[in-house]
Amino acid sequence: MKISIRRSRRAAIAVALGSVLALTATACGDDGSGAGGDKGDEGSGKGKIVFWDNNGGVRTDIWKEVIADFQKANPDIKVEYVGIASTEYQSKVDTAIQGGGLPDVGGVGAAMLAGFSAQNALEPLDDRLSKSSLNGKLNEDMVGVLKASGGGDGTLYSIPTSANNGVLYYRTDLFKKAGLDEPTTWDKFYEAADKLTDAKKNEFGYTIRGGAGSIAQALDAMYGQSGITSFWNGDKTTVNDPKNVAALEKYAALYKKVTPAADLNNDFTKMVAQWDSGTIGMLNHNLGSYQDHVKALGVGKFRGIPQPIGASGKRVQVSNPVDGLGVFKSSKNKDAAWKFIEFATSAAENSKFNQNAGQVPSNNDAAKDAWISKAEPTKLAAAALTDGSTTIVQLPYYLPDWNTISKADNEPNFQKVLLGDMSAKDFLDTMADQLNKAQAEWKEQNG
Repeated sequence: MKISIRRSRRAAIAVALGSVLALTATACGDDGSGAGGDKGDEGSGKGKIVFWDNNGGVRTDIWKEVIADFQKANPDIKVEYVGIASTEYQSKVDTAIQGGGLPDVGGVGAAMLAGFSAQNALEPLDDRLSKSSLNGKLNEDMVGVLKASGGGDGTLYSIPTSANNGVLYYRTDLFKKAGLDEPTTWDKFYEAADKLTDAKKNEFGYTIRGGAGSIAQALDAMYGQSGITSFWNGDKTTVNDPKNVAALEKYAALYKKVTPAADLNNDFTKMVAQWDSGTIGMLNHNLGSYQDHVKALGVGKFRGIPQPIGASGKRVQVSNPVDGLGVFKSSKNKDAAWKFIEFATSAAENSKFNQNAGQVPSNNDAAKDAWISKAEPTKLAAAALTDGSTTIVQLPYYLPDWNTISKADNEPNFQKVLLGDMSAKDFLDTMADQLNKAQAEWKEQNG
């Protein structure tokens, strides 16, 4: 079932203006589950809470460690873990908002935050944070991103757990054998992709993401090459700027020329597994897959470096969403749900989680731990974001329709571009039209 975020947002606004519950449902028993609009309850701070992991499978093991630590420290609270694949998470939450069955606490990253908050599904967390031991301990930039992504009023609906960044992973052994320079520029990237490809031997220079999650990677490649530094020019998006169109044409032309044909349907798990097990020269992903590469290849056969530098001599990247944890408003045990968030983002647990995930911790004390300097991609990514070499194009996470536009609405069209059944210009014009309409509606609603 496809949920209309625009329709849900108007319903949520009607709730605020008319005190009419437009999205109501009776909570399912006393397990804390409910639907958007259900006000929930603080509860006793004890008993059972349900936690939905928004990256199930990939992060299941580390979350179970954190949960075990939490239950040892809080023996009166039991956490039921539910792992949901990142590609399915938004639709599962949207369905539960409409029909009931929401958890007490769950992953709420910046990319889907506005859509959930517009449906009146999340508990505001500003007051809880101000009274918490976490107050002043969290990275201000990450908190700021989540506040800005919540729909426009600056309310905090999610506590940050980690930040990610785009990384270009490359096989140092294959580059050395081919006599290639490190792919620090887009010209060197394209040169390497071509030179490392021998399809008859099943050797390819690059793996391109054509399945779930493909749009963010395509946008990163586009803006990185075009050098355009803002997502908006006034109230119109720059995604279909002629420079971006040309960049996407060049990038999409890599498919099947220097990439495996299987890339058309690859989400990040398949793409990462393919790179780790094969003879592919380069992979664009983020810090989150670093540990997978270490396990598969060892630290001596690859490096993870910041995205290539464009013709302007500057590095331009699109923003990677900050991940976080939110309390669902329908929870009947908000007190216990908040205790879990506090614990999970404490220095020790936040450090443990992010060392496993290979990401940048949100807790300032955790960010000082020694493992970060030893995880080279994390160290280089952090430096690139602070040394003035990189301009970040901020994606419009504040738009309730952003996650739908950047995923379900356009991923099938991007596959058509890869197959040559749709032009890059038509693809980007279609997306631009959707974005401009969503921006106009957002401005109308938020002044």
